Amino acid sequence: LQGTFDDCQDQVKALFNDQAFRAEQRLSAVNSINWARVMAQIAYYFWAGLALGASRRPVAFSVPSGNFGNIFAGYAAKQMGLDVSHFVVGTNANDILTRFFTSGSMTMAGVEPTYSPSMDIQVSSNFERLLFSVLECDGAAVASTLQGFRETGHFSIAPEKLAELRELFTAHRVDDEETLEEMKRIYQETGELIDPHSAIGIAAARAERRESDGPMIALATAHPAKFPDAVEKATGIRPSLPDHLSDLLVREESFQTLPNDTALLKEIIRGRNGGDTAKLAS
Repeated sequence: LQGTFDDCQDQVKALFNDQAFRAEQRLSAVNSINWARVMAQIAYYFWAGLALGASRRPVAFSVPSGNFGNIFAGYAAKQMGLDVSHFVVGTNANDILTRFFTSGSMTMAGVEPTYSPSMDIQVSSNFERLLFSVLECDGAAVASTLQGFRETGHFSIAPEKLAELRELFTAHRVDDEETLEEMKRIYQETGELIDPHSAIGIAAARAERRESDGPMIALATAHPAKFPDAVEKATGIRPSLPDHLSDLLVREESFQTLPNDTALLKEIIRGRNGGDTAKLAS
């Protein structure tokens, strides 16, 4: 799609919000727009927490985040009873989440390309799920806040609400230089290659850890070979693809570049599906 990650996410949501089109084309999502994705992630917070004694002591999690889906799963796990003392939100230079947890204000800015492109986001679409909790499960208030955010690029929460959030959440910005330094440090100390996003989670954990946290679990996100240029720049080692993907870079690519236009996307989807939903069920 011609545009940014946020443009793509907006278009996907627009397609899902058209209930007639969604039913006609039987749309489903495998990213965190779909609550099933968040449910699956909740499970590994429990698995990791209990493995490190969360039944006897609190644990903490640091999560590299742009879209807020993964870390919201951790928040949901805590609401379900997992003993979590603290969540650290790691961001790159696109630090809208860090700025929010520092000031209580969410303000859009331009998207800056970084070594951690999955976090090059200015509209954290899953944040509305946390906002629903912050606004005491008032769906109308959430809708009004988000509509204003779309129109003005800004919203704020009350200071007392921010204080409540900061008891559980802190955030830390890690720029590209710091990301490379963390990747290098991990490699030199452990011999392990990590990807840039995982490095941000680890660096944020080290920066924001509290004495009362107990074990701090930093979530990893990708195989280092997915980001070979950044890994090589940081460590001097170019990671190899896993055996089952060894021919990935010579496989034929198939893609189509499309304009950022909802009506046109609907027509293209209808055309590719033959406009016949019975075919999709067969």
